[in-house]
Amino acid sequence: MKNAKKPIETRLEKDSMGEIKVPKDALYGAQTQRAIDNFPISGITFPPSFIKTLCLIKSAAAKVNADLKLLKPEIAKAIMDAAEGIIEEQYDTEFPLDIFQTGSGTSSNMNANEVIARLASLKTNLPVHPNDHVNMSQSSNDVIPTAIHVSCSLDIKHMLLPALQHLHKIILERAKSLQNTVKTGRTHLMDAMPLTFEQELSGWATQIQHNITRIAETLIRLQALAIGGTAVGTGINAHPEFGKRVSIELYKKTQIPFTPHTNYFMALSSQDTIVELSGHLRVIAISLSKMANDLRLMNSGPLAGFNDIVLPSLQPGSSIMPGKINPVIPEAVLMACAQVMGNDTTISIAGLSGNFQLNTMLPVIAYNILLSIKLMSNSALALADKAIAGFVINQEHIEQQLSRNPILVTALNAIIGYEKGAEIAKRAYREKRSIKAVAAEMTNLSSAELDKLLDPKILTKGGIEKQ
Repeated sequence: MKNAKKPIETRLEKDSMGEIKVPKDALYGAQTQRAIDNFPISGITFPPSFIKTLCLIKSAAAKVNADLKLLKPEIAKAIMDAAEGIIEEQYDTEFPLDIFQTGSGTSSNMNANEVIARLASLKTNLPVHPNDHVNMSQSSNDVIPTAIHVSCSLDIKHMLLPALQHLHKIILERAKSLQNTVKTGRTHLMDAMPLTFEQELSGWATQIQHNITRIAETLIRLQALAIGGTAVGTGINAHPEFGKRVSIELYKKTQIPFTPHTNYFMALSSQDTIVELSGHLRVIAISLSKMANDLRLMNSGPLAGFNDIVLPSLQPGSSIMPGKINPVIPEAVLMACAQVMGNDTTISIAGLSGNFQLNTMLPVIAYNILLSIKLMSNSALALADKAIAGFVINQEHIEQQLSRNPILVTALNAIIGYEKGAEIAKRAYREKRSIKAVAAEMTNLSSAELDKLLDPKILTKGGIEKQ
C-alpha cells in the first residue's frame, strides 16, 4: 500500500486511572496523553513564553522545597536542571496540548510536571515523580494563575513597554521635525482650522504615554502571585513560607518584584487583574487604530484622496493594477487591533467564570492575554518604524489646501461677525477662490490686515499675534 503511515512505537505509562499508550520517545506521560486524546479542539497550543514560565515556576518551587528540607537536594537539582534545559532548548513538541482543555489548566500543569520529571530521571537515573516531586507544595489551581501573571509581567517588561516607549520616541522625533509644517485640520472629515503636524502628532504621543502609565499601574497588581494558595486558597500541603519564598526566587530570576498575593482566595477564584490588563490592551488597540486610520487617510490618493503624506512604499499593492501602493502597515495594525478587541471580549467572559474557589477558563485567558500583548507590541514597532518614521509630507499640496481653505474665515469672526464670515466662506468655496481674495472684496480690511489675520502659522497658536 502506497504512502502507508509507519505505526508509532509506543510505551505503556500508568497514572491513577490505569495504563495508557504513549509515544515511545515522548517525554510526557499518561496524563498528557489523556489530554491529547480528550481535547482535539483547535490545534492551538500555549505560546512558548507560557511554557517557559511554567518551567520557571517549577524550578523555583524545587529550590524552595529543598531549602525547606521537604525535597532531597539531589532531586531538587535534577528538577531545576531539567526545567532550565526546557527553558533554554524549548522542547516544543513535548507541549502539544490544546488550550481548550480542562478549565483549571490541570492538563498543562501535569504536562510540565511529566516532561520535567522524565527528563530529570533520564539525565540522573533518579526516581523523579511528576506529582510527588515536581508538583510538591503546588496545585494547578495556584500554578496556572501564577504562570499567567508571571508570563504577562515578563512579556510586558521585555516586549510591550519597550515597544510603546519606542513608538512614543519616534512620534516625538517626527513631531519636532515637523513643528513648522502647517496643514489643514479636519473635523467630521471636513476642512477645519489649521494646525501643525507637530500639534497633530502630539495628540498621538500623549495617547501612547497614557497607555504606558496605565500598564505600569497594573503591573503592581500583576506582580502579586497565587502561588502558595494550592487547591482552594488555604495553602493545604504547602509550607507557610512557600509562596513568599517562591516569589523571591522568581524575583531573583526575572528582576521583577513578585510578591505573594495578600488574599489567595481572590488570587485563585478571580482573574480581575488580567481583565484589567486586557482592558488596557484594548485601549492601546483603540489608540493605535486611531493613529493607523489617520495615517491611511492622510496617505489616501494620490489624486482622489487627502494626499497630505506619502507612506513608505513597502510592496506592490495590487495583483491587477500596476503601480498601486497601499498603506499595508496601518491595515495590518488595524487587523491586529481588531483581534485584541475580540480577545478582550473573550477574556471578559472568561473572567466572569469564577465559581466559588476557582476560575475555570484559565487556559483561554492565558492564551488570549499573551496574544494581545504580542500583537500590541509588534504593532507598535511596525507603526513606528515602517510608517511614522518614514512618511513624507506633500508640501505643495498641503499649502494649496491651506490657501483655499474656506474655514480660515473663522479667524475674522471677532471683526466681521459669524454671518458675514459664512457669506465669504461660501462664496470662496463656490468660486474656487482664496478666502483672502473674497474677503478683500466683501470687507473693509486691507491686504496687510488680511495677511496678518489669515496667516495659517499664527492661527495654529490659537489666535492672532498682538499688533
